[in-house]
Amino acid sequence: MCAFERWILLELQVMNSPFNQEQVELLNRLLPTLTESQRTWLSGYIAALQGTAAAAAVAAVTQANTSAAVSAPVATAAKEVTVLYGSQTGNGHGLSKKLSKKLEEVGLQVTMSSMSDFKPNNLKKLQNLLIIVSTHGEGEPPDNAIPFYEFLHSKRAPQVDHLQYSVLALGDTSYEFFCQTGKDFDKRLEELGGKRLTPRVDCDVDFDESAAEWMNQVLLSLNEAGTGSLVVENGSAVALSDSTESEFSRSNPFQAEILENLNLNGRGSDRETRHIEISLEGSNLQYEPGDSLGIYPENHPQLVDDLIAAMGWNADEVVVINKHGEARALRDALLRHYEITVLTKPLIEQVVKVSGNEGLRTLLEPGHEQELRTYIEERDLLDLVQDYGLQQLPAGEFVSILRKIPARLYSIASSSKAFPDEVHVTVRTVRYEAHGRHRYGVCSVQLAERLEAGDSLPVYIQHNPNFKLPENPDTPIIMIGPGTGVAPFRAFLGEREETGAEGKSWLFYGDQHFSTDFLYQIEWQRWLKDGVLTRMDVAFSRDTDKKVYVQHRMLEKSKDLYQWLQEGACVYVCGDEKKMAHDVHSALGSILEQEGGMSPEEAAEYLTLMQQQKRYQRDVY
Repeated sequence: MCAFERWILLELQVMNSPFNQEQVELLNRLLPTLTESQRTWLSGYIAALQGTAAAAAVAAVTQANTSAAVSAPVATAAKEVTVLYGSQTGNGHGLSKKLSKKLEEVGLQVTMSSMSDFKPNNLKKLQNLLIIVSTHGEGEPPDNAIPFYEFLHSKRAPQVDHLQYSVLALGDTSYEFFCQTGKDFDKRLEELGGKRLTPRVDCDVDFDESAAEWMNQVLLSLNEAGTGSLVVENGSAVALSDSTESEFSRSNPFQAEILENLNLNGRGSDRETRHIEISLEGSNLQYEPGDSLGIYPENHPQLVDDLIAAMGWNADEVVVINKHGEARALRDALLRHYEITVLTKPLIEQVVKVSGNEGLRTLLEPGHEQELRTYIEERDLLDLVQDYGLQQLPAGEFVSILRKIPARLYSIASSSKAFPDEVHVTVRTVRYEAHGRHRYGVCSVQLAERLEAGDSLPVYIQHNPNFKLPENPDTPIIMIGPGTGVAPFRAFLGEREETGAEGKSWLFYGDQHFSTDFLYQIEWQRWLKDGVLTRMDVAFSRDTDKKVYVQHRMLEKSKDLYQWLQEGACVYVCGDEKKMAHDVHSALGSILEQEGGMSPEEAAEYLTLMQQQKRYQRDVY
């Protein structure tokens, strides 16, 4: 039953609507006479005018209908919704803002909070809880979700029999523990007595459509529970536009011109690190130090051609690339739209469904988990079709199971105050050999080999509220960033130079060789001379017999570093999450134990408190 059909069942009165007597009489005469096509047309027309007086009238009519459908007015508490997010790179935070706006626009009272800012004891007071959370690393919660996650899984967690909840989980199917944190939250809230408002939705890296569908289901479920008033048509909540955002975004990237593309490494280096300067002129895209730039890459043309040849496909065959029926030539679709360099378990499962391949089916059976993990590591789609003889599959059917090529996120290496209408990134080129073939990073090699000044590429800004300079410019900062992890600290110092911040700054930087791998060396030296950078300690691991890394330099300076912490310094870590970030975290704990006389447990609590106070922030990958 659509919204108009429900209105017909309800005779409007002055008492149950915001209309005067004349308007009520007109509406009561008009509504029953409308044909189905007229009602459908008028629904769409009013939806398009959302935010106008006409839309307000429709919302009011629907509210009147909702009120008549229940025996008593909805209690104020039932109109309160809490949105909690756990986010490492900013996706969860951005989605939470969109969801909160949608909820507020239908008359709900919304409290939005990072999980790190939420007081866990307030959980037992909530009636409607919406969680948006990403999974980080190997199934771990993001930094700002850790305190709430640990509380919820402890004996201190209360029963929440009165709670309605729903979880949107963000993840990446190329990781074994896909959306694990969201799954954990969903399961634990159920164990504590909570009732699902809507089922959990697990999103891959291309999360836009799935997230939008989840939001609509949440809005509809809240409406059915008498928690708000919605305009509903054909079972879907009307989409609410976000006019405050730039027209360019993750789903609508800006075609940006490359201004400069330089190799930062010296001759003879084993590494190639590109410094890319990109124009944002005319985009109205804004960013702050700590944000990231999203770049949609193209697959290597040679890999695309090899895949087409191996499958015996026609490169010009037209294939459908999305749910909306948009079509492209096969080669163009494989080049720009589909991911073909990463194998995942969900992809293997889909390939088995369309091919019936028994060898792959065996790989998915219980007891073969390690064999599957070993096979998919460092292999791509070309390996899969050659190893398992998948050449008989039609192109259209095969590409329909591939996921969209995900954007690559790079920490922004510039301050917009220092470089208006520009954004800079620092990208290390990835090349290696595995399983008898040369492999490469999709985006990094495209930037290194196939793009130069004057070319363009699709970009957007990924805001990251979890990696930001302190609000007080006098606050000391300690920055730890080996290799390309130093990129955001170039932005930090550029910003502090432009704003005249007085706080002390200390940079720990590391790479392989001083002579060839000292990224941005001249800039650091200038900032040291000018006092923008107070101290700098470097570790070049291959210049000495014993490998020395940034954590070793930290431990060597433990007394001074501890003193900076006591003075309220904020600590920032950027770079490799699997090893470097863990080693740095361990070094910080050791310094607290050694210089502060803390036990290991007290040091861990100190670092957790620093994270909650936003004095310990990480941008790790």
